[in-house]
Amino acid sequence: VQLQASGGGLVQAGGSLRLSCTASGFTLDDYVLGWFRQAPEKKKREGISIISKRGISTYYADSVKGRFTISRDNAKNTWYLQMDNLKPEDTADYFCVADRNGLLLELTGPYHYWGQGTQVTVSS
Repeated sequence: VQLQASGGGLVQAGGSLRLSCTASGFTLDDYVLGWFRQAPEKKKREGISIISKRGISTYYADSVKGRFTISRDNAKNTWYLQMDNLKPEDTADYFCVADRNGLLLELTGPYHYWGQGTQVTVSS
């Protein structure tokens, strides 16, 4: 079982990036999916966004609401985080996460599966 996150990079403030997370070893249909991030100076991961099993419901942290969009493609076993209007404070390592029982933005675990993280750096 593996989650492979990709799409991070260096971008100027106001720019966009799209993160992807592809799962192998299991299918996404029965999993709630999400993204967390950890800024360099922070010890704790921050919940950013969650999408329900069927993709009907989405949830966002206040810090990214209106700028980030989560989506999933179960046929491709992949989910995404479209990040627009990026700000320097969005700089962090971004982690994808999956759990059959659900996710909470306020809770960093324990969850079934975590990706390895992809780095996003936003310059001012």
